Amino acid sequence: MDAVPAALTPRQEEVKARFIEVRGTWSEAWEAVVRLDPDFLEAYLRFSAVPWRHGPLPPKVKEFIYIAIDANATHMYLPGVRQHIKAALDHGATGAEIMEVLELTATLGIHAMNVGMPVLAEVLSEMGRPPAPELDARQREIKEEFTRVRGYWHSSWDETLQFAPELLAAYLEFSGVPWRGGSLEPKVKEFIYIAFDVAATHLYRTGLKIHVANALGYGATPEEITEVMEIAAVLGVHAVTTSAPLLAAELAARAQPPAP
Repeated sequence: MDAVPAALTPRQEEVKARFIEVRGTWSEAWEAVVRLDPDFLEAYLRFSAVPWRHGPLPPKVKEFIYIAIDANATHMYLPGVRQHIKAALDHGATGAEIMEVLELTATLGIHAMNVGMPVLAEVLSEMGRPPAPELDARQREIKEEFTRVRGYWHSSWDETLQFAPELLAAYLEFSGVPWRGGSLEPKVKEFIYIAFDVAATHLYRTGLKIHVANALGYGATPEEITEVMEIAAVLGVHAVTTSAPLLAAELAARAQPPAP
């Protein structure tokens, strides 16, 4: 493969048309992929289309999942964010709903505390300095408020409540915004958490288990949760969509005749 031709071959045109038919979108990145390897794009289409052909989630909710996966702080794939915001709006989503998806996705950073605080408690215990066994009045108040607003409590918050109660209270105010005034149904909110916790760029198993249980408690089905994970499973293709245009450009530059 020495250069990328200007016109698509019949095979490339066929794959492009099928992709647009199934996924309802196209971009410069996909143009580079179909030119470089239409067989790969066709295989990716079959892989990524499974939830679109068989999944129970409404199209706009599927797009919310893509937005959460692409926008979260461990990935930040802005071409995908832009593409899926447009698609969500095309499927009838409102700006307020998409903003709520982004607000839910913005909570990922708190996992620094969920992971770090138990380590601090463990080391202190090894040094003979275990944390106080009883909660004080302020800590009990924060735990009760968290449970009321977020609808659950989990032991992964215990050490943060013990060592950093005011941070947890501030986080509750921050993370509780979409729960106090948002328009998405609770199980869809939980789908957003599941999406970025299970994504290959994060893989936070503790949170994943919490939010799977929460989603089921809000009436989600195993098939819906499976579909969220199927959508997250295609994230790896961004290795191709970010790099194929660079390869295409380099091939095209090398195919140019030398300057006189």
